[in-house]
Amino acid sequence: MKPELLPRSGRMEAVLAKARFSIKEAARKYRTFNISSANHDQKIRSYVPYGPIYRNANVFYRSYQEMERVFKVYVYEEGEAPIFHNGPCRSIYSTEGRFINQMEKGNHFRTKDPEEASVYFMPFSVVVMVQYIYEPGARDMHAIGNTIADYVQTISHKHPYWNTSLGADHFMLSCHDWGPYTSSYVPLLFNNSIRVLCNANTSEGFNPLKDVSLPEINLKTGELTGLLGGSPPSQRSILAFFAGGLHGNIRHRLLDHWKGKDPDVLVYEKLPPNFTYESMLKKSKFCLCPSGYEVASPRVVEAIYAECVPVLISDGYVPPFSDVLNWNKFSVAVAVEDIPSIKKILLNISEAKYLKMHKRVKQVQRHFVMNGDPQRFDLFHMILHSVWLRRLNLQLHHATL
Repeated sequence: MKPELLPRSGRMEAVLAKARFSIKEAARKYRTFNISSANHDQKIRSYVPYGPIYRNANVFYRSYQEMERVFKVYVYEEGEAPIFHNGPCRSIYSTEGRFINQMEKGNHFRTKDPEEASVYFMPFSVVVMVQYIYEPGARDMHAIGNTIADYVQTISHKHPYWNTSLGADHFMLSCHDWGPYTSSYVPLLFNNSIRVLCNANTSEGFNPLKDVSLPEINLKTGELTGLLGGSPPSQRSILAFFAGGLHGNIRHRLLDHWKGKDPDVLVYEKLPPNFTYESMLKKSKFCLCPSGYEVASPRVVEAIYAECVPVLISDGYVPPFSDVLNWNKFSVAVAVEDIPSIKKILLNISEAKYLKMHKRVKQVQRHFVMNGDPQRFDLFHMILHSVWLRRLNLQLHHATL
């Protein structure tokens, strides 16, 4: 069954078609893009993407400009806080609350007119649902899943937009581990909608073609104070560092092999009292980022904040913004089965290559910073850009059940 293309949808598709053409032109002209043109734009609009941290800096820049020009988000007003229109702005779930908060403010990309929207945001918080309606110790998540199903039913009956696209131009955002599963209570939400998830696990149905990998950031105080920056490379005396609990099989394997075994690879379950976690990050060359019970880990962004090269140890994790960022240029991926070879792998990275990677981590840092008032190319905008890309990939008259 194909949804009928409404006149509004036709107008929106025409706008998006022009944006797609502009971006394709940027890709075609990539070889003519040079640093002088980047410098010219940089004088006008501050930062201009450049260098190998991007898959294609010119295409990303053109896409970002098109997003700024035409992208509009309608935020549904149904539902009451705190479960809707709210979320935690500190702790391990801070990404979720900060994004909802910024969209609710309405200063960036939000439109009050659903007729001109490119996408529709469903501002519910799985984290808050767990706090308010989940019964501790329960063996199922029916209360959360049914709440989401009731919510989608409400907006689909009150507005025409969900039914027009079968949910394909709608998005949700969740940093809780249960986000993917609870979305399955609405099959169209699970299969069609854009799901922005910290738990970006391909084994649990995460689809990189339509879903967005959301960075997990642990803001203990809600602020970035003291988290950004670190020692220069010449003063980083630790080859590799990790500290964390035994959450999941990967960390068990890491600690079993490396805990207390090597002065170059410092792996702790609990840090000694005279050490601080942040100081260890800031004086390490490489920071080990193993998955816990789920694939996401705040250690990836903690490493980037501390200008420490992330070492991703995971199975099925899609790193954030992978359609734009070339993670191979500023991080190291280690397969789970290669955990015993971590030291050998890292020592085989030449000093010259490490220095390049360190420099690139500093450059990519801006894309993971959560500013109180969003700034161009920061985390808030990168999340929206990922949603924008998935909306560009969608043509409503091709949507099917």
